Parts: sequence; C-alpha cells; structure tokens
Amino acid sequence: MTDPKGAVAAADVVRRYYAAIDARDYATAWQQWGDDGRPGQTLAAFRAGFAKTQSTGVTIGSLPPAEGAAGSTYQTVPVTVSATQVDGTQQRFVGSYVVRRVNDVDGASAAQKRWHLDSATLKPAR
Repeated sequence: MTDPKGAVAAADVVRRYYAAIDARDYATAWQQWGDDGRPGQTLAAFRAGFAKTQSTGVTIGSLPPAEGAAGSTYQTVPVTVSATQVDGTQQRFVGSYVVRRVNDVDGASAAQKRWHLDSATLKPAR
C-alpha cells in the first residue's frame, strides 16, 4: 500500500491530473490544484486551455527527497509530458510540478492534508 504522505502519493496527483485531462474530466483535473481549483483561473478558462488537446501522456522522473517549510511538505515531481493536438500535431514538454500538503498540525483540515498541485514549471522539449 502506498504511504499517503509519501512521494509516490504526491506523484499520483500528477498522474490523476493528466488522466482526468485525457478523460476530459476537467473539473477533476482542475481540483488537483485544490478544492477551489487552479489559483487565479476559473474552471471555464482551465477547460478552454485544453480545447485543442486530443490526448496527453505523462512520464514521472526520479523523485527527489521532499522538502518541508512552514508546516507543509513539498514534493518536486519531474515530468515529461506529451500532448497530441486535435489537428494531429505533437508537443512535448519537460519540467516539474511541485505538489504540497499541510503536515498534521492542529486545526489542519482533511483537504489541507491531502496532496495537491502547488506549481508547475514546464517548457517545450528540444
């Protein structure tokens, strides 16, 4: 069984994110950023960003040790993302996601204690 506080569970958030995008379940993908979705982006805008995407795939790289700060744990998840557009063109991106969870501190909600996407740094692969 996967440790729900461990690095593999953090990487699973990224896998769920792309699986939901592939299934066109944009609400589930958006909520991988947290209960209120991706900060600064409505669900409608998020969905529109994938309007020309036919399919995606993600490969997770080697997971470095997690880092802690101010009551939270941060896990960097290196990725290679491939995307096929509706016109058949292929795109590849490399980079990483940072996945975050609040540690088991007094007053932390269940939602805060679950892993969620915190940030993404992706660039076109050369």
